[in-house]
Amino acid sequence: MINIYIEVLKKYAVFSGRAGRREYWMFVLANLIVSFGLGIISGMLDMKILYQLYTLAVIIPSLAVAARRLHDTDRSGWWLFIGAIPFIGVLILIVFMAQESQPGMNQYGQGPMVSNMPIDNQPQQ
Repeated sequence: MINIYIEVLKKYAVFSGRAGRREYWMFVLANLIVSFGLGIISGMLDMKILYQLYTLAVIIPSLAVAARRLHDTDRSGWWLFIGAIPFIGVLILIVFMAQESQPGMNQYGQGPMVSNMPIDNQPQQ
């Protein structure tokens, strides 16, 4: 999980290409864990700036991986704006993000496969 988190952060502002479900959801999970931990630490130390700086630092990578995830389902990254619609927009985005990847090539590039092996089956290094 940490490798995926770091890989997404390395692609800080890469909005092109595709991101598989595993890459997206592992980043979301890691981001929630870090945010929760920093929220607790910030509250205990009465230093909310730690949490705020982290949140500010991951806004762009979060948007980038979400756009790449939408590309993987053959949708434009502009669909992220539907999340601005209260409740319904967020539900629609969750459905889009949970859908299977479009196999093979689409207008956004090749699917998130490495050497013909899905990312889920890659050996650990």
